[in-house]
Amino acid sequence: MSGAGTITAANASPTGTEPSIDVHAAVRKQAASGALKAFAWGLLTFIGTIVAVLAVWVGVLWAFQISPLIGKGPADVWAYLFEVPAAAANREMIFGNLWVTLGDAVIGFVAGLIVAILGAGLFQLSKGAESALMPVAMLLRSVPLVAMAPVIILIFGRDFWTVAVIGGIVVLFPALVNISFGLKSASPQMNDLVEVYGGGAWKKLSTVAMPTSLPAFFAAVRISVPGAITGALLAEWLAVGGGIGGSIAGYVPQAQFSALWASVVVVTAASLILYNVIQIVEDVVLARMGMTPQKGI
Repeated sequence: MSGAGTITAANASPTGTEPSIDVHAAVRKQAASGALKAFAWGLLTFIGTIVAVLAVWVGVLWAFQISPLIGKGPADVWAYLFEVPAAAANREMIFGNLWVTLGDAVIGFVAGLIVAILGAGLFQLSKGAESALMPVAMLLRSVPLVAMAPVIILIFGRDFWTVAVIGGIVVLFPALVNISFGLKSASPQMNDLVEVYGGGAWKKLSTVAMPTSLPAFFAAVRISVPGAITGALLAEWLAVGGGIGGSIAGYVPQAQFSALWASVVVVTAASLILYNVIQIVEDVVLARMGMTPQKGI
């Protein structure tokens, strides 16, 4: 049909008299609004976390009446880093160690997360591989790293590979469990639809399981960040030295308690900041996609 009286699919409405609505624009607007709310909520949560940590810090020092010689509060750490005559040298030392530790954490994070992604994908494609390899992951999780460290050092030496192995072990298990859980949460109906169109296991993994597992992937990344920093500290303390993990053990016998507390504070602050940045990114991305964040395992 043609002419002025023609009603097209683009401007048709249930009543025939209401103006047309751009559904796609409405969806985009709703997604943008949800992303903005998620960003604001994540930022508010981050500020609340910082306030809570400071309150607990001060409260513990007060409740246990820890000597000011040993227990340093926020004001003491601030003075050590920014007010005392040697503050510039203190910052150079502490933040220099922090950058070394964060570099080691990146190595462990990337190593552990890559192995976790590959392992979870393999488990999704082959149940036999999951039955064979999951006990190995459980073993790595259950044996203390302090007990495994001598063997790791003997095999890989005291360099890059030891950092990657120790950090990767800390990251691997929680990331593997989360990503595997996410891949298995795909809708059976969607998998059946792929099969109807001739798709195999790989097609189901790439088109159904991976997009569905995005909340689980973000959860794995989020909980892996503090794990990677912990792994870096362990690797520095047990094997390679350097960084905050390698230097912090020397502060106690030297009675450098201000340096000790400053090191703990900066590495904790870095962990909180990175965790919350990923949390905000996760909330924004999933809000735009209409998905619900996963708490993590």
